[in-house]
Amino acid sequence: MSGQRLVVVLLAAVLSVPAGAQPRPPAPKPAATQPPAVPGEPDIAYAEYQRGNYVAAFKEATRRVEEKSDPKAMTLLGELYAEGLAVANDDKKAADWYKLAAARGDREATFALAMFRIAGRGGPIDRPEGARLLGEAVKLGHVVAAYDLALLHLEGQIVRPDLARAAELMRRAADAGSPEAQYALATFYKEGRGVTKDLNEAARLLGLAARSGHTDSEVEYAIALFNGTGIARNESGAAGYFLKAAQKNNPVAQNRLAWMYSTGRGIKAEPVEAARWHLIAKAGGVDDQPLDELIRKMNPTDRAMGENKAKPWIARMNAAGPAPFPTPPAHTIKSQRVKP
Repeated sequence: MSGQRLVVVLLAAVLSVPAGAQPRPPAPKPAATQPPAVPGEPDIAYAEYQRGNYVAAFKEATRRVEEKSDPKAMTLLGELYAEGLAVANDDKKAADWYKLAAARGDREATFALAMFRIAGRGGPIDRPEGARLLGEAVKLGHVVAAYDLALLHLEGQIVRPDLARAAELMRRAADAGSPEAQYALATFYKEGRGVTKDLNEAARLLGLAARSGHTDSEVEYAIALFNGTGIARNESGAAGYFLKAAQKNNPVAQNRLAWMYSTGRGIKAEPVEAARWHLIAKAGGVDDQPLDELIRKMNPTDRAMGENKAKPWIARMNAAGPAPFPTPPAHTIKSQRVKP
C-alpha cells in the first residue's frame, strides 16, 4: 500500500473515535479532596479514611461535627453512609449529611447531593434540582460539576440546550486539568461547536489530555500528529501514542498501529507486529478489508508468528468481533467506519 493510501486510511480514522459519546455523570465523590476546615489543623478524620480505618474516621468526623460543626466532617459522614463504610449503607442519612454540609458551602457535599438528586438516592429523582446543585458546585469551583453540567447543556433535557455555555463549562474543567473536559473541548474546537473552529487549539487540548493518559485523546492526538492537523506532522510521535492506546486495548489504535507496522511509516516495518495488532483489533470489533488482504498475502511464517503473538492477548479479551483464526478471505469482510 502506498504512503498516500495510508494517509487516506488514517484520515478516515478521525471518524472512528466517537467524539460525540458522552459519559454519564460519575458517582458522588468524598469530601476528602478539600483541605481541612481550619488552616493548619490536621484533618485526622480524612487521614483515617485514606488509611481505610473507617471506624476511626467515623468517630473523628462525628467529634468534629459535634465540637466544630465542621462541614467537611459532615460530608465525610455522608460519604461513609453512602458507601456503607463503618456503618450500614443509609442513603437517607447520607443525603441529610450532604445537605447540611452543602448549606455551609462545602463544594464536595453540594456535588454529591446533586448526584443523589439526579440518581434518586436518599429520596425521589429530581433532575432539575440536581442540575441546580451542579450549578452551585460550579460556582464553588468543583471541576467535575462543571464537566457534568456541560454534558447536561449538551443533552438539553433538564437545562436549556446551549453549546456556548457547555463550551464555557468545559473550558473551566479543562483549565483545571480534567482530561475528560480537555478531550470534549477539543472536539468542540475541531467541529466548531459552541466555539470558533480552531484545529490548533483542538490539537493542543488533545495533547494535554493524551499526556495525562486519556486513551481516546491518545488516539485522536496520534491521528493529528500523523496527518499534521493543527500541529506539526510527527509520524514517530503518532506511533508512540497509538502504541500507548493499543496497549490499553483500544481497537482503533490497534488497527492504526497495524497499518504503521505494515508500511514502516513512523515506526520500523514489522510484518509480524502488523499481523498481531490487526488480529487483536479485529477481535475487538474493527474490521479492515485492505488489512485482511495484506495479512492474507503475507509470508506464511510471518503470519503464523503474528497469529501466535495475538492469541494470548485475544484469549484475555471479551472479543466483540468475528473470530480472526483462520483469516477469512478478504471478499467476505467489509470495512466499517464508526460515525461520530
